[in-house]
Amino acid sequence: MQYARSLLFNIQMYVMLAIMGIGFFPLALASPRGAAFACKTYCRWVRWTAGWMVGLKTEVRGPVPQGEVMVAAKHQSFLDIIMIYSALPAAKFIMKRELLWSPVVGQYAARIGCVPVARGKRGAAIKKMVADVAAGMAKPGQLVIYPQGTRVAPNRYLPYKVGSHVLYAELAQPCVPAATNVGVFWPRHGVLRKPGLAVVEFLPPIPTGLARRDFLERLEDTIERRSIALMQEAGFHDFPEEYRALTSS
Repeated sequence: MQYARSLLFNIQMYVMLAIMGIGFFPLALASPRGAAFACKTYCRWVRWTAGWMVGLKTEVRGPVPQGEVMVAAKHQSFLDIIMIYSALPAAKFIMKRELLWSPVVGQYAARIGCVPVARGKRGAAIKKMVADVAAGMAKPGQLVIYPQGTRVAPNRYLPYKVGSHVLYAELAQPCVPAATNVGVFWPRHGVLRKPGLAVVEFLPPIPTGLARRDFLERLEDTIERRSIALMQEAGFHDFPEEYRALTSS
């Protein structure tokens, strides 16, 4: 039964993506603010339908960043993108360049100021990312980066990449870590959506000026430790060996 409900939920979610994307497109063309309104409307729709269709409630915890900050977030599934964008006043994401060619998603991402990077070309990608931000191509707001570089399942460990510190140093802005447990209910792959409470939590900001090693260690410890606590709260305990120290402390 839950699988059938999940299938229906997924179908309507993508149907509504097309309907809203086309319906709001004139507004999105008129201004980036119109594109942001369309995206936030869709995010609210997904969160609302997830609640009553598959029993998956969503909650954003912690002080939501309001000013010019960098947000470094744990990334487990499409749902954490939905929740972060719906919560932040003016979020724009560091995203894979290939997504620019995705129907609807790519067009709206460009309009709201997301910064595309080329995957697999580390040095060049980081330089281009920094250049885009420095040149003002990214509109004012909260720049969201996923420091592990991709979606990471709850039972998998992936180290944090240096690109997050490069941006942190370039922007000279505080970095707000964000933890989550959404992967427990909404996995990277597959149809099934499990009932429960999916949480994204904004954590105390990391001040500017930290050296690379200090920043990355603090960022990883902060996000992973809190994400583990949220996943344990959700009933998940199948963590990889790398998390043993964090789960026992």
